[in-house]
Amino acid sequence: MLSVMHSVKTDQALKIGIVVLLIAFVYVIYASIHERVIVVGDTAPDFTIKTDNGRTISTSNFGGRLLVLNFWATWCQPCVEEVPSLSQFSKDMAGDGVVVLGVSVDKDEKAYRAFLARNNPGFLTARDPQANINADYGTFKYPESYLIDTHGKVVQKIIGPENWTDEQMLRYVKSLL
Repeated sequence: MLSVMHSVKTDQALKIGIVVLLIAFVYVIYASIHERVIVVGDTAPDFTIKTDNGRTISTSNFGGRLLVLNFWATWCQPCVEEVPSLSQFSKDMAGDGVVVLGVSVDKDEKAYRAFLARNNPGFLTARDPQANINADYGTFKYPESYLIDTHGKVVQKIIGPENWTDEQMLRYVKSLL
């Protein structure tokens, strides 16, 4: 009788252990395939990157200004079309406390450098060929921009190309300052 009770307790313990392991397994699988997507109101994921002009930018040291973080690539036609208006926006808003950082996901450094030489963007640029930063933001379509306030919060997320010189856009950004 004692050995039967011991066997029943062992069976119950094994069943409980299997259920716990199954739950843990499902959680690990879910967590590994679930992409985190940053939305308005979220704290911007921290990053540090060295810009093409040698300046180091991170979410914690962009000078207490509004950061416009733009993910782009030279092979993305809408991104290329957005560069002139983003350049003008950067020039127009620099005195108002806005920093524009374009992070390219180009793997081909030669093509990236040639693009910069031809187009001379009027904003800070950097290349993240491993696409680590945009992955932290959940960005996989380009262009995509995040407006990050001085407290590190995402106050706007723009998917797709934007006319950054549009009066409504300029008024909106100025209202965030």
